Amino acid sequence: MMALDMVTSVSSVPATECLSQIVGGMMEVVYAANNVLVNKDSFKGLSVYLERIAPVLKELNKKDIGCSGSINNTIGILDQEIKAAKQLTADCTKRNKVYLLMNCRTIIKSIEEITREISRALGLLPLATLDLSTGLIEEIEKLRGSMQRAEFKAAIAEEEILSKIESGIQERNVDRSYANKLLAHIAEAVGISTERSALKKEFEEFKSEIENARLRKDQAEAIQMDQIISLLEMADAASSPREKEIKYFTKRKSLGSQPLEPLQSFYCPITRDVMVDPVETSSGQTFERSAIEKWFADGNEMCPLTMTSLDTSILRPNKTLRQSIEEWKDRNTMITIASMKSKLVYQEEEEEVLRCLEQLEDLCEQREQHREWVILENYIPLLIQLLGAKNRNITNRALAILLILAKDSDQAKERVADVDIAIESIVRSLGRRIGERKLAVALLLELSKCNLVRDGIGKVQSCILLLVTMASSDDSQSATDAQELLENLSFSDHNVIQMARANYFKHFLQRISTESITIWSQTVSSYAVACMEPYNPYVVYVSNLKIPGSEEVKTMMASTLAELEFTDHNKASLFEGGALGPLLHLLSYGDVQMKKVAVKALQNLSCLPANGLQMIKEGAVQPLLGLLIQHFSSSSSLCEQAAATIMHLALSTVSQESIPSPISLLESDNDIFRLFSLLNLTGPGVQQNILRAFHALCQSPTALNIKTKLTECSAMQVLVQLCEGDDNPHVRVNAVKLLYCLVEDGDEGSILEHVGQKCLETLLRIIQSSNVEEEIASAMGIISNLPEKPQITQWLLDSGALPVISRFLPDSKQNDPRKNDLVENAAGAMRRFTVPTNPEWQKKAAEAGIIPVLVQMLDFGTTMTKKCAAISLARFSESSLELSRPIPKRKGFWCFSAPPKTGCLIHGGICSVESSFCLVEADAVEPLVRVLRDPDPATCEASLDALLTLIEGVKLQNGGKVLAQANAIQPIVGFLNSSSPRLQEKALNTLERIFRLPELKQKYGPSAQMPLVDLTLRGSNSMKSLSARVLAHLNVLHDQSSYF
Repeated sequence: MMALDMVTSVSSVPATECLSQIVGGMMEVVYAANNVLVNKDSFKGLSVYLERIAPVLKELNKKDIGCSGSINNTIGILDQEIKAAKQLTADCTKRNKVYLLMNCRTIIKSIEEITREISRALGLLPLATLDLSTGLIEEIEKLRGSMQRAEFKAAIAEEEILSKIESGIQERNVDRSYANKLLAHIAEAVGISTERSALKKEFEEFKSEIENARLRKDQAEAIQMDQIISLLEMADAASSPREKEIKYFTKRKSLGSQPLEPLQSFYCPITRDVMVDPVETSSGQTFERSAIEKWFADGNEMCPLTMTSLDTSILRPNKTLRQSIEEWKDRNTMITIASMKSKLVYQEEEEEVLRCLEQLEDLCEQREQHREWVILENYIPLLIQLLGAKNRNITNRALAILLILAKDSDQAKERVADVDIAIESIVRSLGRRIGERKLAVALLLELSKCNLVRDGIGKVQSCILLLVTMASSDDSQSATDAQELLENLSFSDHNVIQMARANYFKHFLQRISTESITIWSQTVSSYAVACMEPYNPYVVYVSNLKIPGSEEVKTMMASTLAELEFTDHNKASLFEGGALGPLLHLLSYGDVQMKKVAVKALQNLSCLPANGLQMIKEGAVQPLLGLLIQHFSSSSSLCEQAAATIMHLALSTVSQESIPSPISLLESDNDIFRLFSLLNLTGPGVQQNILRAFHALCQSPTALNIKTKLTECSAMQVLVQLCEGDDNPHVRVNAVKLLYCLVEDGDEGSILEHVGQKCLETLLRIIQSSNVEEEIASAMGIISNLPEKPQITQWLLDSGALPVISRFLPDSKQNDPRKNDLVENAAGAMRRFTVPTNPEWQKKAAEAGIIPVLVQMLDFGTTMTKKCAAISLARFSESSLELSRPIPKRKGFWCFSAPPKTGCLIHGGICSVESSFCLVEADAVEPLVRVLRDPDPATCEASLDALLTLIEGVKLQNGGKVLAQANAIQPIVGFLNSSSPRLQEKALNTLERIFRLPELKQKYGPSAQMPLVDLTLRGSNSMKSLSARVLAHLNVLHDQSSYF
């Protein structure tokens, strides 16, 4: 027990002054009790009593209590106990926390003694002779009784710790794990850190307190504390590795080098084996507990050795013998562990190495003490070396032992870290067979629990990649261990980035995410307005935003997103995991570098259409437009990235067939005008992305509106200028493509206003010189869709367009799908040279060999190509009758003159492909008939128009026969059931002429009757009348029918 000061005489000091000093001392104790380190509840209870006594003593001090013996005794005892209480609180505030915890029962006893002594002092007061109120007397009596009965107890946690200490001392076989957990509980109970350095410091201070106890010659306390120290010294934090090593080798060297045979007393007389749990019977003989209990269970009540009667209820543990057996086992095990090392060092036969490793693994599994000895014998470097063995069984055994050693042992983990290439050797096993992989990942997971080792794991090449692969493996345990190991490695930003590079984004998304997403959504709408005003930039508006977390980390993560190449699946996963919000946050800061990183990351991820649509939904467009407007003159790279991202967003709007309400990229007309206006203010990099964005929008559901607004802002004029400029080929390519979109189905007036002779010459030059297929096809498409004005066609002819265009028409049956668009546009462009109003143009086109090519395209072109070819052939055919030359009359004697020339079956004169453009001479009839079976009504209509030219006017008789021979009439009848009213009407007109011929009427009329009747009932007014006329030809209706 701590020393207490002796009470001095108070007779020389007035009672009132003594009482005042005692009350002041009580208040000091009450105040100090708030800061004690142990037994807080007990000190609080004492404080409550002192706070209740203080007013009583103050009231007594007001009375004339005199200096009687009882008063002096009361004051003396109170003075002595308050001084003791002050000393006790001072000790419990300043002394070592562990020491105080070990003494908490003694402290409790002291508090109880102080409380009872104060109660006794109050009982000495002559209450009957003092002029005190009844209430005060009752309060004093109540206090005395309560304090006399007061019981104080240590806290539950403190009692549990003391009980574990007592148990550990008595059992004498506790291990390091027990000591580690006990020390951790002590640290928690007294409020100190569980870090090794803090525990070590506290333990050293505790041992210093014990030395002070020896100096005070408090031997009983010192002996008790020595036992506690011996127990706690087993903990890792209580002694340094060097101290443990010295202690171990000192003991090991004292044992010799040969194992000892067990003493005879170690054997159980029943089992003849060395005992594990020896117990003594009532006869004084010792047996193995399980053996003697079975002896009794079998009905035996006599001693197996002495055959005397036994009390079967008495079995006393023979602790002395058990301790001797354990010491003998420990001695032999220590020698065995030391002796096996040489067999592994020199790596004898593989079988011998495996046998030693198996024995070593068995010893490590038995006891923690054995594992500690293996560590102290420095087996770890040797086991690491064995990981490189060719025999995988040796490797697996070495991994298994390392795993056992590393569990719950920081010392083992640190020793692994100290071995060169240890982590690299373990990581190599991650890429081998499943058994080895499982052991390696389990070992790495255990090692990662030590900071010193964890730092090096992620730095090993391919480690994280292998772990990510294992995290999704079929083996559940390996996958779980790999995922947990990745979790442990996620402390490092570098590791997290490596995980992302391996397509494992869990921790990456945690790094980049933020809790302030709502701030973004609240500011986007305001930003849409703010960024429009040059004098009120958005950067100012959001400068006060505060986003939790390290912006440097987020920027670094965003940089990773910008640099990596992701699969579409990974891009989708990143957005699903919440990467978009933080990236949009980074856009809201004024730092240009941060914006560059964020925009580049968004550019990388936005090329997936689903991501692009999500970005539009979440308000990414306005900030990106704002960046373009604010920085077009200061940061070209930032603007290029922003423009590229907008281009990706535009591309994402193209395919929205499955979306009920399609998403629009540019919500307002102002957005369209502002974005297009940047073409005149930015460099080539931004220009080509803006052009590509508008080209994509012209394919989107909002295409009509986009084209209309671009036409309104004189976009054609700008695009023509960009087409005519040769400064940047990429810009020109995209300008040509966008101009093609606007010219196609565009306003004729606007086209004629901006597309002149110079532009046509430019387009032809592009077609001849460009190496870009899309650019050539688009330039050809512009020419194809220009209004068929004579002036434009003449300009094209004057510029040599005819041979340029014809060069791209296929001259063989081979069809290259990659050139379909180009061929279609070339075929469309060729139409303008075939108009029947200008025979000279037709002649030039025919002389260029166009007609045979057109015929060939009817069989081998696309639907659009067939349509254009049919239209051109129809136009050529319209001029055939006038161009067909009469057959010259025979002169002289017929018998001597040459046979007469045969005239054209249709036109009656002399026809040729180049001179009269005759479809029969060109062998075009049958290909045109085959086109009638095309699923596209417009293509069928074009082909039918061409065939109709063969039965116009006087050509009906012969033309009808040609069509019949080519099997054209039945498909025409089939058009009566077409879904296209135009095609139906054209078929009716054709049949109305054809059925004037009796032979054709008789052959094909029956098949046409039902469709014709149906048209008279369901068709339009004009078709009803025309159908009735055809039915009249077929003698189904009378000429006077009401249908006429």
